[in-house]
Amino acid sequence: MLAVMNLVRIYECLCDRTRLRIVSLLLGGPLCVCHLQDVLREPQVKISRHLAYLRRRGMVAPERCGQWMIYRLPKTRTPALEANLACLQDCGREERIFQSDIARLEKLKRKLGDNCPACVREPSTVPCSNV
Repeated sequence: MLAVMNLVRIYECLCDRTRLRIVSLLLGGPLCVCHLQDVLREPQVKISRHLAYLRRRGMVAPERCGQWMIYRLPKTRTPALEANLACLQDCGREERIFQSDIARLEKLKRKLGDNCPACVREPSTVPCSNV
């Protein structure tokens, strides 16, 4: 993971609509690439390209969970990143596109049920190694 997450790097990551939506969704917990693809209604290659961009800049951390590739926000965050993520979370409540993304994600999680990896179903309580 990159040691420095300065303000310019943060805004470079968030200045794209798709990356902003990905980060917004990851505020709710880790997600698989395929779930991001379904929720954002974008091709897998586009989602993967944006995740690679975010990963190279230290904005997301990947983790293999069985057959799934799970992405999450970094556990260690600079104050600037924390402040911007909090702002995104607050502002996202007011924006229709973010509301729609969250609604589609919740619907997808209900539909998947037990087929959804435990590390996505219960991100705060189940480590990936238990899947």
